[in-house]
Amino acid sequence: MTSLLTNTAAMVALQTLNQINSSLNTTNNRVSTGLRIAQAQDSAAYWAIATTTASDNGALSSVKDALAIGRSTLDVMYNGLESTRESLQKMKELLVSARQPGVDRTNVQVEIDGLLTDMQNKAGASVINEQNFLAVDSSAASWNATKAVVASFERSSAGISISTIDLDISNLTLTDDHATAASKIGILDQARGVAATTGPSVLAADATVTVLDVDISALTDSIDDLQRLEQFISLVDAALTDTISAQNTVGVNLARAESQSTFVDALMDANERAVGALIDANMEEESTKLRALQTQQQLSVESLSIANAAAQNVLALFR
Repeated sequence: MTSLLTNTAAMVALQTLNQINSSLNTTNNRVSTGLRIAQAQDSAAYWAIATTTASDNGALSSVKDALAIGRSTLDVMYNGLESTRESLQKMKELLVSARQPGVDRTNVQVEIDGLLTDMQNKAGASVINEQNFLAVDSSAASWNATKAVVASFERSSAGISISTIDLDISNLTLTDDHATAASKIGILDQARGVAATTGPSVLAADATVTVLDVDISALTDSIDDLQRLEQFISLVDAALTDTISAQNTVGVNLARAESQSTFVDALMDANERAVGALIDANMEEESTKLRALQTQQQLSVESLSIANAAAQNVLALFR
């Protein structure tokens, strides 16, 4: 039966066309944005997970920047300590050479003074991001021997946590501006106890001398003066040992910072892959679907046109 008032075929064709147009719009959006889930209404659960993960990646990016600054700071410290180690080694060699009879120790002291000045200048110049861990003032109100470098950002069921690489610089500094000489903690300016000497002439132990106090310009070839020279050599050797130990500590933490940086890079890549797996569109699939829906749309339009023409066929019966 054909009805002029109710065109059932046209209604069905129109509903089909509307469904196809809706699917076509969805596919067009996916093709144009590259996203299968672009907003919460597409899939609330996946969208929330992807958005949270992307937010964590933003925090990890900041962690990566903090690690870069931390690595640079540690690198500056290591280079400063390396330069100091070389100078102390040279200073030790000069003191050993000064043991030879007849050596002009005044000229040797000139070179030693140059090394001492150079070490202090390099310690003062080891600055990055307005921080200097080699030249400090342990008497300052803001003094804190523990320096923390942000190492990682972690999210768990218990909440958010940030891990750090903690570095104790109390045994790593080279010079200290502390007002009390006995309280200085710098490798170069801390009071070191030198043992009493043995032999024909015994010199008492000295608990107040520092590397910066080394002065052999007035020493002669007397037994006492040569024993004092031995004490200076022992003093510089102790400072050299401390510097090597400080380099080792900084080197270990530098390796940790570099390892953490590599881990954060890998973690960010993993998060990006996870986000992509959740919300990215399969472009091959969507392009194929787009062509199919375009064909279906054309067929639906043709079907609707045929359904609308049914009334015209009824008119032919009355001619």
